[in-house]
Amino acid sequence: MSIPTDYPFDFDPTYGLGLEQLRAITPPQAPPDFDSFWRTRYVSALAIDPQPKVSESASHHPNWLVHDITYTSTDAFPIGGWLLLPREGVVRRGMVIGHGYGGRDAPDFDVPVTETAILFLCFRGLSRSSRPPISSDPAWHVLHDIDDPARYILGGCVEDLWLAVSVLTRLYPEIAGRIGYSGISFGGGIGALAIPFDKRIDRGHLVVPTFGNMPLWLTLPTVGSGHAVQHYQTTHPDVLKTLRLFDAATAATRIETPMLMAVARFDPAVAPPCQFSVANALSSPSHHETVILDAGHFDYPDSEEQHALLSEKVRQFFRVT
Repeated sequence: MSIPTDYPFDFDPTYGLGLEQLRAITPPQAPPDFDSFWRTRYVSALAIDPQPKVSESASHHPNWLVHDITYTSTDAFPIGGWLLLPREGVVRRGMVIGHGYGGRDAPDFDVPVTETAILFLCFRGLSRSSRPPISSDPAWHVLHDIDDPARYILGGCVEDLWLAVSVLTRLYPEIAGRIGYSGISFGGGIGALAIPFDKRIDRGHLVVPTFGNMPLWLTLPTVGSGHAVQHYQTTHPDVLKTLRLFDAATAATRIETPMLMAVARFDPAVAPPCQFSVANALSSPSHHETVILDAGHFDYPDSEEQHALLSEKVRQFFRVT
């Protein structure tokens, strides 16, 4: 173990908690309308024709055919991203890949999968899906329409993910039921919210997911997007009413598909207790696997080795069968 001990923050990114304490954290109770809120949104999203448009990309790679892609999400929001297709073999599986709050400038070419169509989406307001008046600054993006649960930006991002699955099933009907999702940090939290309500997603991989255990999330010092929400709460104390509907840990209690989680014991941007709240919420340990990283959102000595091991688990988890 090489948990960092030298860091430039005025708080301890382990929050003084050992592994057993982190593993004991439980998700908060769901508000009464949690399931109906998300099921209604899912039904509406599923009725939308995403109208995908695929074009040749300026990017090239020896193993992948690279395409630019756009599609229409809820509220007629235009979503941009990339579609990677294998140069060899046939497409036998699909994968949607999200991103962190830093957005995405290019697709990731070393995803350890084969015979897979990979859709790298950019969530609304960020990177290829940027659009006024939504700010691409995480501190403002996370606050966009936060006082209205029906319009809060995180809900739209969940719908963007659902519509990405619709795009893959539209382009490749033969892979229906064999579409996975992978997301890190911001994309991990969005994935936890999306997966339990979309049975078309057959497995998920979430790395250091945010938005877990919102009541706790609002109390722990952080350098991440949570800091902006904490500051906003000082003048808008009712914000938790919205956030309880967008709790990734609450949603994770409803996940039934196999999951590969990766959570960190030290993280200045996404507090480990909130990450573990998501991982601990999964109901069937035999159905899921959780990998413990020494740190997230921070460089540490064993990071290359740990991420290499995680990459191999990802290869096995998403292998074509």
